[in-house]
Amino acid sequence: MTKKEFDQWFEEYVIPSIKSKFEKDGMIDKPARREAYNVVLDVHQKSNQITKHQAYTWIIPKRLLK
Repeated sequence: MTKKEFDQWFEEYVIPSIKSKFEKDGMIDKPARREAYNVVLDVHQKSNQITKHQAYTWIIPKRLLK
């Protein structure tokens, strides 16, 4: 999995859940998004979908914090 693919998947499947749980007021919850990104990275690494190096070096793109 590439970073681009991961980020697209995160945006499509995880961001909507964050919005419904933490952003009902329309305010972006950056800490919730960062935490979710890191948790999902960890899950993907532990299930061998990405490498340990990828999990340690990828960060959430700024566009997903807007």
